Amino acid sequence: MTAFTLNGTSVTAADPDMPLLHALRGEFALNGVRHGCGEEACGACHVLLDGKSVPSCTLPVSAVSGRAVTTLEGLGTRAAPHPLQTALLEEQAGQCAFCLPGIIVTASALLRDRPGMTEDEWRAALVGHLCRCYAHNRIIRAIMKVAS
Repeated sequence: MTAFTLNGTSVTAADPDMPLLHALRGEFALNGVRHGCGEEACGACHVLLDGKSVPSCTLPVSAVSGRAVTTLEGLGTRAAPHPLQTALLEEQAGQCAFCLPGIIVTASALLRDRPGMTEDEWRAALVGHLCRCYAHNRIIRAIMKVAS
């Protein structure tokens, strides 16, 4: 059993050896976090761990013991979406939206920790987040809208 904070709530996960991604999707029914490559190479599974964007597909639940995990669901709600969610909708930046949860959690941390990033810095910071729909330009445009 591993206790940690998930989106502001204290929780306990049963299997400490299970990848965090599987616990989030299975045990906690949080489907915002996505299973992409399973090898930390696509960015779809990113969550915030103590405020830092990390891949959850290979991270064992035991590694988050006593720590804070934030998923897409912890950033905003339908009634009060995160500004990034609103901007992405306004820019029609999500076609399939498979990549967006990882991009949103990563960008939210960067907006907090590194305000004032240039477009080139955003592109470099998000290089590990793969969008198969080729919506990168719209995604960057939405992020820049929130950053300004």
